Amino acid sequence: MIKDNMMPDFPLEGKYVAMLAPSFVVEFEYPSIVWQLKDLGFDKVVELTFGAKMINREYHKQLKNSKKLIIASPCPGVTENIKAKFPQYLENLAKIDSPVEATAKICRKIYPGYKTVFISPCNYKKIEAENSRKIDHVIDYGQLRELLKKYNLKKKKKKTNFDSFYNNYTKIFPISGGLGKTAHLKGIIKEDEILVLEGVGPLFEFLKNPDPKIRFLDALFCYGGCVGGPCVSSKLGINQRKKKVLEYLDRAKKEDIPELKKGTIERAKGIKFTH
Repeated sequence: MIKDNMMPDFPLEGKYVAMLAPSFVVEFEYPSIVWQLKDLGFDKVVELTFGAKMINREYHKQLKNSKKLIIASPCPGVTENIKAKFPQYLENLAKIDSPVEATAKICRKIYPGYKTVFISPCNYKKIEAENSRKIDHVIDYGQLRELLKKYNLKKKKKKTNFDSFYNNYTKIFPISGGLGKTAHLKGIIKEDEILVLEGVGPLFEFLKNPDPKIRFLDALFCYGGCVGGPCVSSKLGINQRKKKVLEYLDRAKKEDIPELKKGTIERAKGIKFTH
């Protein structure tokens, strides 16, 4: 059941952590957005990349130990449409958390007593967050833009990083194939056994006429992936949006990240990322 009052009152009072999807670079500037979120009252600002790293480990494990078709489940647009229109594939859906659910679990451990707020690029992810027991509130990119405008929060040029459990290579999760490229699948599954899809048309076509050779379907519901989500208002074309994500990844590789902020596996010890 969807929770009430999913939009918190701003400016925030109390302890809050913002969970930002890496597709944000299409809409907002880094690192200015970190400062702007803190000006809105967030004590901590984290990215979903460490959660993505931890679910990658689960995909690696499951694909190594299974020969049947596994359908990636980070995208609620994919999972909800399979449940509604292609229930014959329910057993093929990976029972693995999405990056936002995984990150929310990590935040509950690292920041006990904090309320979690997910900032979403799409409506399906908003619904997922609204139904999660680990996420207290959700706003989308459009609502965040309005908040920044309402409180006249200017961009800042000061350097900063996200708080805690930083990870760089999974920053490409918002673009098609990002999961498969970062889950270290070489040697456990052949390239021609992986199918990367983006957009509802190709997804439905495969589900109606599956290729028996495919063992891993890495699909995102929106054309372009999450950078093409309905809450993204950028006037850039899809290829330019993807380019911004890749440029963000290149920048991240050069950042000097304090050791305490790195996403080590030890920091997620004791958390289950499957369901």
